[in-house]
Amino acid sequence: MNSTPSGHDTPPLIMGILNVTPDSFSDGGRYSETAVAVEHALAMIDEGADIIDIGGESTRPGSQPVPAPEQERRVIPVILRLRECVPRSTAISIDTTSARVAEAALDAGADWINDTSAGRDDPAMLALAAERAVPIVLMHRQGTPEAMQQDPRYADVVAEVRDFLAERIDAALAAGVMTDKILTDPGIGFGKTLEHNLTLMGGLDELVRLGPAVLLGTSRKRFLSTICREPDLTALMPATCATTTIGVLAGVKVFRVHDVAGNRQAADVAWAIRGTRG
Repeated sequence: MNSTPSGHDTPPLIMGILNVTPDSFSDGGRYSETAVAVEHALAMIDEGADIIDIGGESTRPGSQPVPAPEQERRVIPVILRLRECVPRSTAISIDTTSARVAEAALDAGADWINDTSAGRDDPAMLALAAERAVPIVLMHRQGTPEAMQQDPRYADVVAEVRDFLAERIDAALAAGVMTDKILTDPGIGFGKTLEHNLTLMGGLDELVRLGPAVLLGTSRKRFLSTICREPDLTALMPATCATTTIGVLAGVKVFRVHDVAGNRQAADVAWAIRGTRG
């Protein structure tokens, strides 16, 4: 699966999260061993995941950068093993802001690049995506993961995120990335307050109108914990499913989640309802 979803008649895709990190916000350390990570990926595919997104660097608030060699040590064995045992119809995505890591992952069998910096952290990233003709996710993030939640401010969060993504789309196109290989992500929780996140959720249709497929990542995020008064982030699957339903009805095409089965059901039901609109 090397193409991005597009068009009103394309069902939404589920991207299963596979963090091979010791410090991710809700599952850090659970999948650090290659065999355990592969087993979890296969379970997510059985539950309906279309894409497995593998990351070797946490981007949670307050996290520190991880050197490229360490990211490679964490992710490459998992990608190699997965590529041996999953069909090509299941895409493997590399979650990194490093072009070096992305290139090594593509060489190992990855199909997509998921860049939370939208190609800003490493100027070589967009050129790599163009050269390899692979889908790339361009995400909005205010600040760096280390400090992004320290008093984020916007005059108009939807307009500012939309304009940022439009600029990054133009940068990707200028680097040679084909239009149908570009996805955008509003970056829920990345330099946003609770109010910012809710406003972005209500304005998803404006981001969809930019053209490229939109990816939404709300899974187990702190704003859902605050709304639901649920401190256990692993208990937020129903809340995440609510945002998946809203996203499908707004035209979002990819949902990055920890809990695949529940979100697969939510996306399928919302898609069936959306289909009744003609």
